[in-house]
Amino acid sequence: MQVTHDGPEPVSTGPQDRPDLGGPDPAPAFGRLFDAHAATMHRYLARRVGPDTAHDLVAETFLVALRRRESYRPELGTARSWLYGIATNLLRHHVRSETRALRATARLANSSDRGHGGHDTRVAEQVDAQARAAQLAGALAKLSVADRDTLLLVSWAGLEPVEVAEALGIPPGTVRSRLHRIRRWLRTNPGASSREEAKEQ
Repeated sequence: MQVTHDGPEPVSTGPQDRPDLGGPDPAPAFGRLFDAHAATMHRYLARRVGPDTAHDLVAETFLVALRRRESYRPELGTARSWLYGIATNLLRHHVRSETRALRATARLANSSDRGHGGHDTRVAEQVDAQARAAQLAGALAKLSVADRDTLLLVSWAGLEPVEVAEALGIPPGTVRSRLHRIRRWLRTNPGASSREEAKEQ
């Protein structure tokens, strides 16, 4: 199974992505961070927990970041990875909602698959995409929280593995090891969208 990026941000290496947030007036710096990252962060979170919850999480992420701005260390990572680390910690309070949403996506995609028996090329392509979406959603629902965060920060948020490591506070080698193991598991579990995994645990 191939998991692709959905319009990732380019990785910034300049000082603008490692700003000084410890000044007496943090508003300008946080305004620039919000403009640079809020929309992409919302798209990423919306895919995981829905647009309404994502809106709240983005707002909460920046509020937490503002309160904890003195904890940001530019020499340890980019502001983007720091923000996604905060968002990931907040997101973990919504894990059960995310799992239910993934299972619902799998059921919906499977249902749509049965109802569009291939009338033309466009419909056939839609059905194929729905089947892949069902398989992916089912597989994601089975992953541990740590593995799901690692995979989706790369695949949906567009972070580089080193940024994921910064966001999650783990070594880059652990990220690469997790990604290798997860992708191998996804490739060897084609039945991830079966009826059994649609049941609530």
